[in-house]
Amino acid sequence: MLRTLGGYGLAACCEIGGCYAFWAWLRLGRSALWLVPGVLALLMFAWLLTRIDAAFAGRAYAAYGGIYIGAALVWAQLVEGQPPDRWDLAGAALCLAGAGLILYGPRPG
Repeated sequence: MLRTLGGYGLAACCEIGGCYAFWAWLRLGRSALWLVPGVLALLMFAWLLTRIDAAFAGRAYAAYGGIYIGAALVWAQLVEGQPPDRWDLAGAALCLAGAGLILYGPRPG
């Protein structure tokens, strides 16, 4: 379980960081050189998701969505200085609960 959550957490950092590099370039006027680490981070993100222990890609990606939402709120606070409000936290808790159901809910067979 911890390995799965760690993998999802690292994948989220890579995806958010990679996308943020594009945001920085297009929205914040940073150098196009930001795209180099951004693309590398997005490649790492895709590779990391294939390492998740799940029988089906769709289920792995669906559960990842909840982890991503929580990680994006952490990113917003740590990198952009925007702390989450109570609605952000409530929404993230709902999504994380859903991710837990997807990952660890009882399955027949």
